[in-house]
Amino acid sequence: MQQAHPPHTTSDPGGEPPTPLPIEKPENGIKGLKHWRADLLAGFVVSLVSLPLSSGIAIASGAPPIYGIISSVIAGLVFPFVGGSFVTISGPAAGLAPALLAIMVALGGAGDADHVGAGYDLLLVVIFLVGLAQIVMARLGLARFAGIFPASVVEGMLGAIGVLILVKALPLFFGYNEKIHAHGFFEYMEEVPTWASQGDHMALAIGAVGLVVMLAVSTQTARRFRLFQVIPPHLFAVVVGVIMALGVGLSADPRFLIQVPDNPFSGIHPPDFAGMLARVDLWGAAMVGAITLTLIDGVESLATAQAIDRIDPFHRRSEPDRVLRAMGISNVLSSLVGGLTVIPGGVKSKTCIEAGGRTLWANFVNAGFLLVFLFIAPSLIALIPKATLGAILVYTGWRMVHPSIGKHLAEIGIEQVALYTFTILAILFTDLLIGVILGTIAKFGLIAVLARREARSAGKEVSLRRILGDTFRDPVGKVDIDGATATFHITRPLVCFNAYKLHEDLASLDPGVKEVILDIDAHTALIDHTACEAMFSEVESARGRTLEIRGLEQMHALSSHREAMRLQDVRRLHKAWR
Repeated sequence: MQQAHPPHTTSDPGGEPPTPLPIEKPENGIKGLKHWRADLLAGFVVSLVSLPLSSGIAIASGAPPIYGIISSVIAGLVFPFVGGSFVTISGPAAGLAPALLAIMVALGGAGDADHVGAGYDLLLVVIFLVGLAQIVMARLGLARFAGIFPASVVEGMLGAIGVLILVKALPLFFGYNEKIHAHGFFEYMEEVPTWASQGDHMALAIGAVGLVVMLAVSTQTARRFRLFQVIPPHLFAVVVGVIMALGVGLSADPRFLIQVPDNPFSGIHPPDFAGMLARVDLWGAAMVGAITLTLIDGVESLATAQAIDRIDPFHRRSEPDRVLRAMGISNVLSSLVGGLTVIPGGVKSKTCIEAGGRTLWANFVNAGFLLVFLFIAPSLIALIPKATLGAILVYTGWRMVHPSIGKHLAEIGIEQVALYTFTILAILFTDLLIGVILGTIAKFGLIAVLARREARSAGKEVSLRRILGDTFRDPVGKVDIDGATATFHITRPLVCFNAYKLHEDLASLDPGVKEVILDIDAHTALIDHTACEAMFSEVESARGRTLEIRGLEQMHALSSHREAMRLQDVRRLHKAWR
């Protein structure tokens, strides 16, 4: 049985007395301006991180740095007015870089740090369409469907993206300045020896030192110090890279440094709508690209917003559909002025919280300082070595596919590691969209195998077709409300494909309900890891009421982890279905 902590308190694992949390919750909009001091400082700190990170992501996406900065500025100007979150900082995301690069190649060709690719103006059309689709989906309330993808498949998607980012950052890291002709993962791997042998050794040294610095300051030992908690590793790498470049004279060679136009307006490229309409042969690639970006953008951004909610010191919860709408508006506007896709960023959002940010005005301040850097101090941007950006991307990719992720999944269950690994390999051998689809199909296949085993064990009374059909239906068969207590009877399999319905049922409760019981019925054949994770998340995020889970302990867990997949006891299942 699991029960939520009382509202407005926290307690550590050591059993210390609860520590009161701040009662007043800062609001966005005009009311949030009273926190201007905190948001001003946080926004400035975030801008110092956003500048190199946005530049590096743009290069990894096959575009000059200015386009990543443009999208960060647009996001900062839009989100404070329409965003449904509180401290998320938005802009270009590393998770979308491989997809953007692949789409640009399919539409005519990608660029690099110094050149705009032939397919860039057509890519902007795709981003514009993605933004429109997101606005429509938000209007229809479809953000909830981002949670139907299995957690291990989403981790696999992010892991594969991490591998792609890491590999595609190696030319920058090695100081290789020639045009890159490789595109796919395996083509890049074939070129690594060439980049290593023909790159600039001094640039490589700058990149290597920057990478070591980031790895060092991100250790648990280093993060005991407040300085390393507030300032993210990327900023230390930039400072070290600039100092080293100045010291060895590399700053005199613009080939090894970030280049932004003296007039930022010269970097504006509108979408080529006429060109897209005229190229019927590219419509298929554009459609696949739009679907891919919409899928990844939606899943990753909403997952990031929820993750930031968990570390928000004021325990505020984002509104998925409003976040999706804000992303859509930002993507439309960003594409019209030549910017990349917009998505809430985990690194920048965490930096905002640790720097004391209170509201989305910190995002606005971040955009303001980025504009200052672009228009008043472009020479400061030009001091940053490309090798440092390469190191930042290598570090980012490594973090996304860190072995600790696989270790954590192994603790939950070997089947989670299998799905995670399968999804990574599927993406590397095909592409992001097909890989995620294959991973999801594999998860459904796993559910089918386990459901068949349950059906055979319990007897002919249990229909396999019914169990599989129930995985897409509302798992709650009945709700009993007795005064301030609501009991949800879960009578069907609870898995990733229908867990969002449970969240909707809980969200629709009357505020007068102060106690909620999730009663897992004997008819519930199985509960998967994603659903377990969702249930415990509901327990931990319950505000103003207690939430209790009953019946989970009577099921067979596939591991000792609390979020492990669970199968119903055969005797209970047989008796319930008889």
